[in-house]
Amino acid sequence: MEVLYYNGDIITMEHREDQPEAVLVRDGEIAAVGDLADLEQMAGPTCQRKDLQQATLMPAFIDTHGHLSMTAQYVMMADLSSAESFADLVQLLLEFRQQNDLTHGEYIFGYSYDHNFLQEKTHPTRDVLDQVSTDVPVVIWHTSVHMAVVNRKALEMMQIDETTPDPEGGIIARYAGTNRPNGYLEETAATPVRQLQAEIPMDAAAQIEAAQMQYIRHGITTVQDGAADHASVAMCRQMAAAGKLKIDVVAYPCFNLGLGIGDSMKNNGDCMGVYVDHYKIGGYKSVLDGSPQCKSAWMSQPYENSGEDCGYPWLTDAELEEQIGQAIRENQQILVHCNGDAAADQYLRVYEKVLAQSDNPNKNTLRPVMIHCQTVREDQLDKMQQLHMIPSIFVAHVNYWGDVHLKNFGPERGNRISPVRSALERGLYYNFHTDTPVVQPDLFHSVWAAVNRLTRNGVLCGPEQCIDVYDALKAVTIHAAYEYAEEDSKGSIKAGKRADLIIVDQNPLKIDPMEIKNIQVLETVKDGVVIYQNV
Repeated sequence: MEVLYYNGDIITMEHREDQPEAVLVRDGEIAAVGDLADLEQMAGPTCQRKDLQQATLMPAFIDTHGHLSMTAQYVMMADLSSAESFADLVQLLLEFRQQNDLTHGEYIFGYSYDHNFLQEKTHPTRDVLDQVSTDVPVVIWHTSVHMAVVNRKALEMMQIDETTPDPEGGIIARYAGTNRPNGYLEETAATPVRQLQAEIPMDAAAQIEAAQMQYIRHGITTVQDGAADHASVAMCRQMAAAGKLKIDVVAYPCFNLGLGIGDSMKNNGDCMGVYVDHYKIGGYKSVLDGSPQCKSAWMSQPYENSGEDCGYPWLTDAELEEQIGQAIRENQQILVHCNGDAAADQYLRVYEKVLAQSDNPNKNTLRPVMIHCQTVREDQLDKMQQLHMIPSIFVAHVNYWGDVHLKNFGPERGNRISPVRSALERGLYYNFHTDTPVVQPDLFHSVWAAVNRLTRNGVLCGPEQCIDVYDALKAVTIHAAYEYAEEDSKGSIKAGKRADLIIVDQNPLKIDPMEIKNIQVLETVKDGVVIYQNV
């Protein structure tokens, strides 16, 4: 099949000054890019003509960190993102229960509450969720997915009581002056919630389809399952074998979950680094700390107005050394979650040590990734440059939680969150991610956030870290492809690359930068086939 695209702007992401007239796609690949007359000569007799009608053609987006299987699970949960009070949380959960006829003993789960934007300015407790039900477990995930709140029934089922100690790297909150758990579970203390969640019946095909479409509507054709376990790998492989994956999925089994990670790697060797039916395993994932907006990210200096509180680590150096050592021995890329600069220090320190000790001749080609990089310092970016490490930056934080970070970190540190300009100046292959389901998979919003750096309250947060639109687009196209070692096949419009494309209603390089977040995806094309049309 051939398609000739013409009569619109074309952003190749190969060179800033490129202005080709047309693109010819043949059998899922880009056959040629250039003048319309030349490509007309190359086109076969059955070639379809696609008149862009002055819209813009550009490479499809690549999301470098997110959680596809978790997003699929969220399809069966109550969306609490609109809640502005505890009463709203209860009402939304009750409405969800009624609308979904969850009156036969089913579990009730909700997601994306944010204590920062509730009237009470704190997390709810089990007493709040007991208003929804005392007979079945009720669980709500914080928007960061680093903490959860559960009702009394869920605590009983997870066997968490007065005698349960706080796990390493986590906190079981208690009622003041007692040892009684109040339902709030932070970081590793929320691990039993994930095990409880696994008991929710899933319609895997329908839920994966719904999760994929969230990405596809936003022009994303390569996504990540960034904290995979044995169950999610098995589910996604089943969907892949059945032809249900429309886009490419790169999975990273997570050391911290401890749920069959060895089996996931051992039993799926055929898709280790190679797509099989749109699914591949890209390497390993680890988590070193928590959430900056919840003050559980591990910082080298205390949070503002919090005494000596610096957050806390998930792992010891010895534990991290073992994980990184395994990845390097096996020639695997590792992605490591670091929000706080103390966590970044730990990752850089341990990775450098293990690298120096390794006799793997490929050790400098594995493209390790630091995920989030919220508070990474200038000296740490210098060290990342030396280690050939990729900063994958959650730049949407500037908009969603910039006001919270300015409060939690003060003006000096708060204005430096997501320091994209600093990464760019060092020549690092920085990229952006959405961490979906933490936020919607909208990479135009990420580009907008990197260019404008405005908080929800309209505060200009760290203007010295702003970058221009073209450099921001690199972070979701060609630089994003580099993380997955796919820069030779994705991320730009060039002859020989896969025809992963989007048509959008406005050219982001020509409009007012403040309007970038309003750009609409008109079509998403994967391997030359239209998989979404905005009609």
